[in-house]
This record gives sequence, C-alpha cells and structure tokens, in this order.
Amino acid sequence: MSVVEISDSQSGSRASIAVEAGFNCFRYVAQQGDSELDVIASEAGFEDGTKPASHNGIPILFPFPNRIRAGRYSWDGTDYELPESQVGYDGSGNAIHGFCLDRPWRVVEQKESSVTAVFQISRDAPDRASLWPADAELTVRYVISALTLRCEFTVRNPDDKPLPWGLGTHSYFRLPLGEADAANCTVFAPVIEARELEEYLPTGKTGAIPQNTRLQDSPEYGTLKLDHAFSGLKTGTHGNVETSVADPESGRKVTQRFSADFQELVAFTPPWTSAICLEPYTCTTDAINLQQQGLEAGLRILQPGETWTGCIDIEVQMQA
Repeated sequence: MSVVEISDSQSGSRASIAVEAGFNCFRYVAQQGDSELDVIASEAGFEDGTKPASHNGIPILFPFPNRIRAGRYSWDGTDYELPESQVGYDGSGNAIHGFCLDRPWRVVEQKESSVTAVFQISRDAPDRASLWPADAELTVRYVISALTLRCEFTVRNPDDKPLPWGLGTHSYFRLPLGEADAANCTVFAPVIEARELEEYLPTGKTGAIPQNTRLQDSPEYGTLKLDHAFSGLKTGTHGNVETSVADPESGRKVTQRFSADFQELVAFTPPWTSAICLEPYTCTTDAINLQQQGLEAGLRILQPGETWTGCIDIEVQMQA
C-alpha cells in the first residue's frame, strides 16, 4: 500500500496519506515544541488496505456524500442502479459514500509539505463510469503549515454532458485531546436546523434541532449519540464555517474551518472508537433523488469544462 508522508519542517507537524485507499489522510500529528497531538482516529494498519475505508482517517466522499436510497435514481430520462457488487452499501440497502474512497488515486505533485492527487471516474474507476450521468474529476491537495492541515478541492467536468455532483469529507476526530476523559470534551457546530431522517435518509423536511443534538450549545461528548443531518450553517470569519472539538482540561482545541459552499453537516459518534465525525457536505444525503422531487438538497451541476474549488482547514490550538 502506497503511503505518502508530508511534514512542516519548522513545527514538526506531519501527516500520512494512503494513496491507494482513497487518498485518505489517516494520520495528522500537530506539533508545537515538545507537545504533539494525534488528531485523526484510524485503526492500526489501516494503510495496508485491510480495514474499512469509511471507518478511518478522512474518507473523501464523491460524487455523492452519504447515501442514495436503494442505490437507485433517475437523471435526464435515464434510470440508474448502483449494483452492490460495485459500490459500497449500508446495512439497510442504500448505496453509500461515493466512488473514490476505496480506490487508488494518482499523485501528480509531491513536495515536503504538500501532496496533490487526482481521481477521475472514467480513468480510476472505469467499472463505475456507467453508474453516473457524466464523467467527473476531483483533484485534492493536502498541505501542512505549522498547526494547520489544509485540504484543497477542485471538481472538474471533463465530459460533454452536465455533471451533477456532491462532495463531502468524513473526518474522525480523535478524543480526548489530552489525558482527560473524552466524555468531558465539548463538540461545537453552528447548526441552524435539523433534517428530518427516516432510516438515515432525509425526507426533505427540516425543523428545530432536538435538544440532545444542539451542537450550537457546545455539549459534552459524553452526552451525545449522533447520526444526524443538519441543513444551513452559520458563517463566521471571512464567510467560512467553523466546527470544533475542545478539551477544557488540557486547553487544546481542534477547529475545522471550511468554505460556505459546504452548507450541510452530518454529525456521527462511531460506536467502534472514541471519536466524533463532523462531516461537511456540499449537498445533503440522497440529494440526487430529493432535488428531482422539487426539494432543495444542495445538488450542484457543472457544465462541460466548468470547475469548482473549495477547501477545508483543520487547525490545532495546543493551549488555551
């Protein structure tokens, strides 16, 4: 399994990316002097390809994040079915997490502190090319600077047909951030409204955020049991959105900052590890079906030759 290591020579911060497992950044260690923090949760040996691609590190979800109901949708008069033998499925019979999180990517540039790779459906997953209405290309660049890991995205439509698409990440933020109890760490996201879900799939309705999922109030991790979707996120500094996890005892904090094009968020507490997933999406779950029902779901369309860019920063504060 090909693993790329990048690092910031001044701070000592470093990251490991599994190129053949979805270009997944499965390790990010922030360092300040003699203090360091292992930010991202992943199973030992993930890089050897034997652990679930969606359960570790920072899975990249494209051309759709999360689920498509029953793995079926229609587009421009054509019916599509995503066979379970070719794409990932959840335990309820829904296709899940896109086409690129479990496939090799192509590294196109590598430096000491950065690495860039490309995934194009027709070239890197040709068996999946007929499962989507148009070809799609995603370029991702990771770069480390001091206590920040930046992930830059470029989506391009290389086809001669319009490209419907959605993008998300599924970061597993390791808890606690120090020696304290993970239960006492706090979780924050500037959520505005909750999406109504039935068996993990949005109905298209939104409403008030339930009391036990009010991430805007910075609840303690130990009080949360999440697999919830939120729509509409408040923007802050420079028009970006910020989510965070914090450890009051150690004074450490991890902030995830992303461009406002990511207006959907899934929050998940995985039962198999001590971590919190705060997943920014450009569209909601099952957007390709919801949008065609006249429901706003955030699905984006790129015309032939068009591109879109966005970025997500993960910044560590070592002391309050």
